[in-house]
Amino acid sequence: MEILKFNSLEVRLAENDTKIEAAQALRYHIFYEEMGAKPSTKCKALKRDIDTYDAVCDHLLVIDTEKGTQENPCVVGTYRLLRGNIAAVTTGFYSEQEFDLSNIAYAPEEILELGRSCIDGNYRRKGAMQLLWRGISEYIETYGIKIMLGCGSIHGTDIAQSEKVLSYMHHYHLAPKSIQPKAHEDRFQQMDILNKNAICPDTIQSELPPLLKGYLRVGGYVGLGAVIDQQFNTIDVCIVVETENITGKYKSHFTRDRKSTNKPSNIIAAE
Repeated sequence: MEILKFNSLEVRLAENDTKIEAAQALRYHIFYEEMGAKPSTKCKALKRDIDTYDAVCDHLLVIDTEKGTQENPCVVGTYRLLRGNIAAVTTGFYSEQEFDLSNIAYAPEEILELGRSCIDGNYRRKGAMQLLWRGISEYIETYGIKIMLGCGSIHGTDIAQSEKVLSYMHHYHLAPKSIQPKAHEDRFQQMDILNKNAICPDTIQSELPPLLKGYLRVGGYVGLGAVIDQQFNTIDVCIVVETENITGKYKSHFTRDRKSTNKPSNIIAAE
């Protein structure tokens, strides 16, 4: 994949274990130290977020080239990418732990699971998220991705505190049944807690977590039901995006100027 740059930042796929370990260290800092996730003994000892999926995924990185070294790169943003043809013969999708993906996960079209997204707090207003999405755009083009999916998270595990956001997503952004994931029955949390007429979309949109807001802005859907993830201290929904249906307002930002590296797209802001 072509390396894309913006000021001192560049987005690229990790090509060695050193860069993957730097991404894992960033994930540990954000998920465990900032957001209160519960690390395994191994993760806590290494100060890195590690699981079995890392070995089969591609790792998209934003690196600050003015800091760090080749031996110790300064990774300030990351996304973990798992293509369906790889998942089918290795680990399956991470999202399948929480959601039934049987109607879409192994369709003939190429599927891409997005996960483990995070940005260093000092870079959330410096174009890192937009640069990650430019990288994903290149990846989609390279592999002919037709559907993107993954877990989108709301911080905290209190359903009552998130009832407006969950109800809004269910009533206004529920996926069509043909591509609709569903939370596993033993973990299923109802999302349509409030009636549709009790929700003001304009108000609720401002309360959405930035990443969820971004997915919905480009025409994404949510699956049926949410899941409480006690380890990561989140409420998860399953996001589905058909790449050919990315809404027109954002499509030009998402795909424009693939050869230009002097300006990131404005598709999704981190804050």
